[in-house]
Amino acid sequence: MTRSPHPGTGESADLSAWITRPGAPETLAARMGIELLEASPERLVGTMPVAGNKQLYGMLHGGASVVLAETLGSIGAALHAGGGHIALGVDINATHHRPVRSGIVTGVATALALGPTSASYDVVITDEAGRRTCSARITVAPNTAQRMQRGRK
Repeated sequence: MTRSPHPGTGESADLSAWITRPGAPETLAARMGIELLEASPERLVGTMPVAGNKQLYGMLHGGASVVLAETLGSIGAALHAGGGHIALGVDINATHHRPVRSGIVTGVATALALGPTSASYDVVITDEAGRRTCSARITVAPNTAQRMQRGRK
């Protein structure tokens, strides 16, 4: 796990622990079992279990893949914006290539552009065999005018 300042405090912390820390506001990423393996403004890697994130037909829900992509892109943009700044999603699109019925999927988000008012990421999600299951692109606005407040619910 790459150690990086987590969004909202500027303190060094394990980002996976930050998402799931006791007393933290409930997050969708924690609920879906997303774990971050690497995190920097330029590249993020995270995993998500298929179990618990399936649609009615027993396959990974397409929306779950989008949640993984948005989580990676949003955290990357927040890291890009710097300590205490937040990032707000502007646009995301995804193409689903193949179904996944079990195991873990891995998302790799690579920065396409990191600017003062927007950050864009290409996200590739693969199954355990390394086959591409989803391609996504996300644009996020690093909001330097707003700062997250500690303890805010």
